[in-house]
Amino acid sequence: MRRDIMRRSAVLVLLLAGLILVAQAQELRLPNKEGSLKFAVLGDSGHPGTGQTAVARQMASWRTRFPFEFALMTGDNLYGTESPRDYENKFSIPYKPLIDAGVKFYAALGNHDDDGQTQYKLFNMDGKKYYSFRPQNGVRFFAIDTNYVDAKQLEWLDNELAASGSDWKIVFFHHPLYSSGATHGSADLQRGLLEPVFLKHGVNVAMTGHEHFYERIKPQKGVAYFVIGSSSKLRKGDLRQSALTASGNDSDYAFMLVEIDRDEMYFQAINDKGMTIDTGSIRRIGKAEPTPDGRPSR
Repeated sequence: MRRDIMRRSAVLVLLLAGLILVAQAQELRLPNKEGSLKFAVLGDSGHPGTGQTAVARQMASWRTRFPFEFALMTGDNLYGTESPRDYENKFSIPYKPLIDAGVKFYAALGNHDDDGQTQYKLFNMDGKKYYSFRPQNGVRFFAIDTNYVDAKQLEWLDNELAASGSDWKIVFFHHPLYSSGATHGSADLQRGLLEPVFLKHGVNVAMTGHEHFYERIKPQKGVAYFVIGSSSKLRKGDLRQSALTASGNDSDYAFMLVEIDRDEMYFQAINDKGMTIDTGSIRRIGKAEPTPDGRPSR
């Protein structure tokens, strides 16, 4: 009898410990301060199915606790055909609760996306394959088309970054300049073209997709890189954690919540079950100024 009671007590303790761990994994880890800039990031999100549905539901659920104002889309916004009905089935229906709540989606083009997406009102691209917007003083976002990085786009990016005057310069695009993915890996061609411009103008953060997993890259030359490409597509076992990897997950569909408060950017990556898979913060140190060799001084 005594041994049975002890066994039951041990099981109860383990169950309680498990419940505590689950509760902690579902906690909001962001400051959620009044007046801070709050947004979400999702990528490779345009494939209808259980993954997309689960992520969309989790985003809506977490927004009740963390009222993000907009969401960045890192490309592959619609897989396959792109008829008016496809825009509904692959975007406006699954994300309807967020759209109805006033969340604005800002899209970058991926390799599966047609240029016609630039005309779609809910992607807020205003007919442009690359563009910038400033949701709050001190923070500006730059959407880049990494399908074809030509001289015209590089000139635009150079001028936009130079004129932004923002403390936080955040770029988002599809092909990751750094990645530990077995299928694709780092986009060396795009990195050779874009990285010098990022360093010249002190870009702080880059949000990317393409790889169907989540990876936080160790800072590269002062820039924080994230890969968020598992919001509707998942390639299990494809993440080959390397010297680049700070954190990663190729087991779950995922999205990310982000908060900027003055010189601090907080992030929390969440899977399709509402569990936290990564969290942390990035501190902006000083004001990045261009230098003759193109590297930011701090």
